[in-house]
Amino acid sequence: MTGPIETTTHTARIADDIRSKIEAGSLQVGDRLPTLPDLQTAYGCSSTIAREAIRLLQQRGLVVTRQGSGSYVRAIPRRRILRGRLIRRDPARGYIMPAAATAQEPWQTHGQPQAATVPAPSTVADVLGINVGTPTVRRRRVTSPAGEVPFQLIDTWIHPDGVVDAPQAGAPDTGPGGYLDRLEEAGHGPMSWSERLRIRVPTADEARLLGISSALPVAELARIGSSARWGRPIEVTICVIPGDRVELMTDLDRDETARWPTSPVIVAQ
Repeated sequence: MTGPIETTTHTARIADDIRSKIEAGSLQVGDRLPTLPDLQTAYGCSSTIAREAIRLLQQRGLVVTRQGSGSYVRAIPRRRILRGRLIRRDPARGYIMPAAATAQEPWQTHGQPQAATVPAPSTVADVLGINVGTPTVRRRRVTSPAGEVPFQLIDTWIHPDGVVDAPQAGAPDTGPGGYLDRLEEAGHGPMSWSERLRIRVPTADEARLLGISSALPVAELARIGSSARWGRPIEVTICVIPGDRVELMTDLDRDETARWPTSPVIVAQ
């Protein structure tokens, strides 16, 4: 009898093999995947394992299943993001942080945005300088460019003392300009920001909200906002983006030491 660990391994192996065929181009967008009986024959597996492999591919956003028709390779919107350093402002929207395209690009929210007070995890507590588990306002939303599948999960955490100074920053409706305007109006402006990037596996909750497998790595981009009055962080916004949906790019500038024309290379004798 096949055990649960062996079944899971076999399922992942089949899904990975089909994914490799998609990435290599032997299965292209719009192509129909083999039927469940065909998968059973090709991989020597049960119908349950074949079905679970297809489900795993669905979670990764690689295929879509049409009732009564079968499963098909879907296009994965991979966005090439040029990470700039410029923060813009729109009088009607407030601050606009470096993003995937132009500031006017239409984006949509999936589901209902949330504002709740929850225990701060260690990563957030470390940035904000508070104890782990401290009740902290978290503003959560799932967004994407209009018409695309969920692209990112955004969690904004606001320091408890910041909410004391600017209560509306933690309210469901933050008013014109959003929570950043409320914090700056309360005496914390002009704020400044820095970013951190790391690659990790998603939590079960993140994978569920983004509709991906918990085995798919994600990019975590943390933008830390510091108060001018405090001289330290007052908020941190953490964007979690599935690793198969983004390529980050940075333009490189020449330092004065690398000016053109270059000086001849001196070889030590």
